[in-house]
Amino acid sequence: QVQLVESGGGLVQPGGSLRLSCAASGFTFSNYYMNWVRQAPGKGPEWVSRINTVSSTTRYADSVKGRFTISRDNAKNTLFLQMNSLKPEDTALYYCARGGQGSEYDYWGQGTQVTVSS
Repeated sequence: QVQLVESGGGLVQPGGSLRLSCAASGFTFSNYYMNWVRQAPGKGPEWVSRINTVSSTTRYADSVKGRFTISRDNAKNTLFLQMNSLKPEDTALYYCARGGQGSEYDYWGQGTQVTVSS
């Protein structure tokens, strides 16, 4: 079974940093594009970042560009999101999501909460 387990969220002050992790299992991690998606209270899901299979290409939403960095360690089946210069508007439940073939994402984790507040 495909499993994606996020961790690393928490409460941080504006301007602070957090590093999220996503532990993947149940599939060949290195064969899939991976994404981070977030959902703020009362809003729909917002795509945040994507990384290809070999870390040669990354993409970011304009809202996080220059502040967040996506990375992966295929040997450890782990996806990361380094978040710097956090803003209150970054407050959301953050999910890692596997890139699908016929769909944008086919599996999601349970999410990890990030709260940016003074």
